[in-house]
Amino acid sequence: MTRIIITGASGVLGSAVYAAFSSHYTLLGLSHSSPDTRYTPIDLLDPVQVQKVWNEFNPDWVIHCAAERRPDVADKDSEKAQRLNAGVPAFLARLAAQMDHSLIYISTDYVFPGTSPPYLPSSTPDPLNLYGRTKLAGEHALLSFENCSSVRVPVLYGPVKKSEDSAINVLEKVVRDQSGKQYKMDDWQVRYPTNVLDVATFLRKLVELGKPLPKIIHFSAPHKHSKYTLCLAFSQLLSLPCAHITPDTPDPASTGQESVKRPKDCRLDMRETEELLGVGEGEAWDGVEVVRWLEGWFNRDKGEGEGEA
Repeated sequence: MTRIIITGASGVLGSAVYAAFSSHYTLLGLSHSSPDTRYTPIDLLDPVQVQKVWNEFNPDWVIHCAAERRPDVADKDSEKAQRLNAGVPAFLARLAAQMDHSLIYISTDYVFPGTSPPYLPSSTPDPLNLYGRTKLAGEHALLSFENCSSVRVPVLYGPVKKSEDSAINVLEKVVRDQSGKQYKMDDWQVRYPTNVLDVATFLRKLVELGKPLPKIIHFSAPHKHSKYTLCLAFSQLLSLPCAHITPDTPDPASTGQESVKRPKDCRLDMRETEELLGVGEGEAWDGVEVVRWLEGWFNRDKGEGEGEA
């Protein structure tokens, strides 16, 4: 049976990936601090510990989901972000070469400046912030090794333990806050929220494809939103007023009003991915639409005030 290591297995994406591979595979889910006994604790910044775990498990595949995914946090501790987002993938790529297994590294649309979408896998990256630069460095670390691929994804959402775990899910909390607090929500940056369940299913398809993978792969839902338009949609789903939420439209890449620069529109072109999966012309993958999926999430238990699991 194929043996797979999943890093960051307790996170929003990692837990979805772990569930997607839970049948017909031998799994080792790794987590830094989760109390979930399904996962093995590990410090990925400790190469001796990582080498020991890899040697004992002897994987056929490694799916590397662990990362510092928050641009603001990465900016505050740039050294740690560099070690986790660039140094760890580089070490895992060397292990993949030494042990002859395959590696998939989860990267980001933030490697692009957001000025000329849509972006192909071959488009020239030019990240605007440190988070994007560290993730791009992780990609570069894989390029010289066979059987190592980077999968770029946009902002993610899906089943969460608490709404703060996702930049999309957390907007539910903003809409539900009817205390009188006022919110200004970004209506400038275009995002393509993609469900972690779709990403997990896609990663399983890659593992089962049975042929060498491209070095860079894109995966994204096509539906575009801003934080503000999502809040408006959520207010309708929840039957709550949204007068306390107003649009914020300045360009943070040029005005400096945000602590971390963010690209305007990093839409990932999916045509090469669809060709890889054998999707026929005119049959583009559509994915689940974020508002439609979250309608079911909000309604899963109306007794939960914040919609948390």
